[in-house]
Amino acid sequence: MTKDMIDLTAPVERAFLVAVDTGDDPGWTAEESIVELASLADTAGAEVVGAEWQNRRHVDPNTYVGKGKVDELVAAKSETGYTLLVADDELSPAQQRTLEEAVKTKVIDRSRLILDIFALHAQTHEGRLQVELAQLEYQLPRLTRLWTHLSRTGGGIGTRGPGESQLETDRRIVRDRIKKLKERVDQIGEQRRTAARGRDRRLIPTVAIVGYTNAGKSTLLNALVGQEVVKAEDRLFATLDPTSRQVKLGDGQTAIVTDTVGFIHKLPHQLVDAFRATLEEVTRADVLLEIVDASDRHFAEHRATVQTVLADLGAGDKPRLVTFNKADLIEPAAKDGETPGPAIAGTVLISAVTGYGLETLKAELSALLASLWVEVDVAVPYSAGELLARVRERGTVELDYRSSDVRVRGRISPPLAGELETAAARWREAGRADNGAAPDA
Repeated sequence: MTKDMIDLTAPVERAFLVAVDTGDDPGWTAEESIVELASLADTAGAEVVGAEWQNRRHVDPNTYVGKGKVDELVAAKSETGYTLLVADDELSPAQQRTLEEAVKTKVIDRSRLILDIFALHAQTHEGRLQVELAQLEYQLPRLTRLWTHLSRTGGGIGTRGPGESQLETDRRIVRDRIKKLKERVDQIGEQRRTAARGRDRRLIPTVAIVGYTNAGKSTLLNALVGQEVVKAEDRLFATLDPTSRQVKLGDGQTAIVTDTVGFIHKLPHQLVDAFRATLEEVTRADVLLEIVDASDRHFAEHRATVQTVLADLGAGDKPRLVTFNKADLIEPAAKDGETPGPAIAGTVLISAVTGYGLETLKAELSALLASLWVEVDVAVPYSAGELLARVRERGTVELDYRSSDVRVRGRISPPLAGELETAAARWREAGRADNGAAPDA
């Protein structure tokens, strides 16, 4: 770089982490949670220079940690030179202000850090809208006079109400922006529902891949499709926008498989609310494919986190196939993609990287979808040829071609069964109207 050029590169923030262990988080100690917080900070682009945690019955309502620990944080700043303090739990506005006054530097919490990562990774217009909505809802109760830049074109002289302060003006501007963003996100949701109705009309079963962040969801979708349709990276929240592709399973079964955003411990509720339109892909799916990082010793806690979010979305009881991924990191045989993977009690062991167990996964997924099918025994006219073709393609049935109709017996998906029952009812009505020209018994 020449002396006439200006280096616009922002300096790397030096982050110091702090956590409180109240014993109310089963399976997670503060020390273990702070390891994940360090990964989040690294993903956000910060350099972690130290960490402290404290055992307390409850967090301090004013300072989050106790007074003695605050003094230690002040001393740690002199030792490490940190420029950012990150708390492992969501801070109240009062806690954040008190800590900032004590350590004389920027203080954020885990929720704000995750929101920042989402903002960093949002690539599509939809993703950016949802992230902005979550950020504004998080920031609204934390507004200070530092937010005067919000009134670039609105607010200011000539636009404020009688006695309205700049802070009140900023809050009004943020609320108006939140309202507009919610309207646009609702429009996105309606577009997704319209697209989903189109898939329902084609009667192709749907599968949503869910799981903890960085468990390998995108890698699995790429492996199932047979090509890279989603950029898979070894980092937290690499994928925010859902991607759907048609995948061929066992026994001629075909399904629409969707990769969804990953979940994480203490996921900010603002993100769940903002991404609800996206996460509706989960609630609409026929089956959930829950992917678990088998190499992570906290996989049980990760599964509990996933279940909590699914329950919040109303999808906690959906049929699912639990898939333990990254088997190549724990099982030597899994390094060979040609080796069949085991399926035990509704779970499958795979490696999305090597291909180990993928055929078993497809077969189990196909069987799970088939188990949701229903028995049918109906008669429809020959004129229902297009419907019969779809029944042959997407069901396990026997067709008996009789003199005046076709008898269909076997197992098919509930929506397809509904179409058959409707066609059969119309055929019976037509037979009665024609004075006895009813279907064969």
